[in-house]
Amino acid sequence: MEIRRLGQPGDLGWVVQAHGELYAAEYGWGMDYEGLVTRIVADFAAAYDPRYEAAWIAERDGERVGSVFCVRGPDEATAKLRLLLLHPSVRGQGLGGRLVDTCLDFAREAGYKRMVLWTNDPLVAARHIYLARGFKLTGEEPNNLFGNGLIGQSYELEL
Repeated sequence: MEIRRLGQPGDLGWVVQAHGELYAAEYGWGMDYEGLVTRIVADFAAAYDPRYEAAWIAERDGERVGSVFCVRGPDEATAKLRLLLLHPSVRGQGLGGRLVDTCLDFAREAGYKRMVLWTNDPLVAARHIYLARGFKLTGEEPNNLFGNGLIGQSYELEL
């Protein structure tokens, strides 16, 4: 499996489609979630600065199977990890960790001092990847953004 920089025709659309389809199938999340992903991808494309932002696509035999984004956070010292995704067929093979490591390496090289991310509690496998890399849970808050009874979780890592 290969990890490459996002930038081929169709990459942005694939990220939106893959998130929408996969999270609907696995968690029952609908248009609200796909709309959020669409906004994140559109904001990335509209204001992309390669010095401070990047995204990667994981491929297996030329087929897209994963993604992760590093975008500017709330201040100049903070990067934000977004849109980590792995197709079920490649889970459990270390690819998610490789994607996160690629994102962290970029953030360090870009001069960020910390990385933050926001997720929801059902995403257990992703949480294990984050915790294994030293991310600390900094907050939890109930929400009904994509389904009833979700717990939004904020994580932070000093780089």
